[in-house]
Amino acid sequence: MWCSDWGDSHGFDFFDFEDYKDHYKVLELNCDASDDEIRSSFIRLALKWHPDKFKEEDSATSRFQEINEAYQVLSDPIARQEYDKKRMRRIYEHNTELLNEYKELILTCNGLGVKHYLW
Repeated sequence: MWCSDWGDSHGFDFFDFEDYKDHYKVLELNCDASDDEIRSSFIRLALKWHPDKFKEEDSATSRFQEINEAYQVLSDPIARQEYDKKRMRRIYEHNTELLNEYKELILTCNGLGVKHYLW
């Protein structure tokens, strides 16, 4: 499945995990969502957060813009594939950083109690 295809890293500008916007979470979807699911979720959320319903709140406008941005990326097959590659690469790198940072604790908590490194 292309959702988990990390591909190569040439030409990608990887984003910081803190600044990263998960378009799937914005649209309340799984990463293997179909085009119809993406479209129906976008319509449902766009109607729910439309700025005309919340004229006094700026948060509704920013939420609506996030929903719009997520739909623009996920509705285009090429942009979605590139986004998924970046997303999977960043998640992999983040998890590797965490494993390296806490590897002694993980080994101890697993009951191994040894300082033999696996990597």
